Amino acid sequence: MTRTAQTYAYLRPSAVRGTAEGQSIGLETSGGATPAGWEAHPRFFSGFLTHPEATAAGLLCVADVAAARYYQPRPDRWRDPVVTGNGDRLRFESFSACCGVYARLDVLGDALDGGDIGYGTTNVDVNVPLRDALSRVGAGDPLRLDVGPDEMVVTTFDGPVVEKKVPLPERWLRGFAETQVTAAAFDVRAELPAVEAVRFLRSLPRPSSARGASTGARWIVPAGRSLRATTRPVPGAVCLPGPERLSALTRVLRHATGLRVHGPAVTAGSSPVASAWEIALPGMRMTLTLSPDTARGFSGEGGVLDALAADESAEDADLVSVLLAWDPAVDVADLAAQSGLDPQRVRAALTRLATSGRIGYDAAEAAYFHRELPYDTGRAERDNPRLRAARALVDAGAVRLDGETATVTVDDHSHRVRSADGRLTCTCRWWAEYRGGRGPCKHALAVRIARRAGESRTTTAAQDTIRTGATR
Repeated sequence: MTRTAQTYAYLRPSAVRGTAEGQSIGLETSGGATPAGWEAHPRFFSGFLTHPEATAAGLLCVADVAAARYYQPRPDRWRDPVVTGNGDRLRFESFSACCGVYARLDVLGDALDGGDIGYGTTNVDVNVPLRDALSRVGAGDPLRLDVGPDEMVVTTFDGPVVEKKVPLPERWLRGFAETQVTAAAFDVRAELPAVEAVRFLRSLPRPSSARGASTGARWIVPAGRSLRATTRPVPGAVCLPGPERLSALTRVLRHATGLRVHGPAVTAGSSPVASAWEIALPGMRMTLTLSPDTARGFSGEGGVLDALAADESAEDADLVSVLLAWDPAVDVADLAAQSGLDPQRVRAALTRLATSGRIGYDAAEAAYFHRELPYDTGRAERDNPRLRAARALVDAGAVRLDGETATVTVDDHSHRVRSADGRLTCTCRWWAEYRGGRGPCKHALAVRIARRAGESRTTTAAQDTIRTGATR
């Protein structure tokens, strides 16, 4: 697996410091994007926390996930969470090292007092002393939050005094893209009051230290004000894959005011699917999104492939990108009206932008949101082996179209691709194993690319005929 080194540079370590006004959580920022352009150490917020103990617990939860590896547990390098300022809130995000758990803490305006919230995205330093200090934060004393260095620090230090070089797999970036596709298919499936939420979450198994140990997937259905387990998927059920992966939520349970569970629609024959578990906190939301299996990272789900395979999505993404404005909730209908594109093409453009980390999805508000990460838009497409293989098959003339069916020849093997219920099926081993649950196989993807290319040529020929007739 390809690995690159991501370097975080900070002016000083993040810490909980004493001030004349009491204590302050100082979160130091690395280089990041803002409306004014790239900044070495952007500053997003300086003000008081209305619920300091709950905020500290939420930050620790995000940090716990960044430091965890749930599949084949072993010691790993910590990765610094991403923070985005959207003008009315701060979002802290992280992935587990195995890329199977996505964590996000949304600190909303009600939890922040006394300062404007900026716009932009950067990494924040999370170190061992900071974690220890956050675990001792109490509820009684005033507590400031500073996201970014103050002016004194900026003028005192000539350059970064803290650097971390962390090897990041390419799948970490792809995980950001896949989770927004996954979450966009979710609906609220259950809501629990605080007491029942805490009782249910505390009943779940804890992570095992055994290598690769997992309790597997469970199915949960609403039962009055609580949840109960069922032995198999049924309509209205929610999948809880690897329930021990929710253990990070233990940090925030004492502050919980409720629980909402999000997931896709399932049927009696459904395979395990992803789900999102959202803890309501005072002025905040803490959400963990779980991949369909402990052994499956989000990076390999293939949800972005159809959007990447559409040639027009690249130009659409360029158009939509200039209309983004760090909005905490991206309005698809509004983007469609501004861009002149239909909503389906806008969503495809947003998915393409998500491959460079520029778009996320908030299941709690059923809306996309804007962030910026230091990756180029084409990187995920170049690094996706299925998409590369599909384009190579098309270029090699391996696809033969025949109405609703197609034949794809690979070496001395031929695979039949058919259209059924709006999606393509294939006779290959990949389709037999996943049944489309991890995106299209390379053969179906190649057929889709070839058909779009044929439709484009037909449209171009028709336009040329019209223009030729008009000039006679």
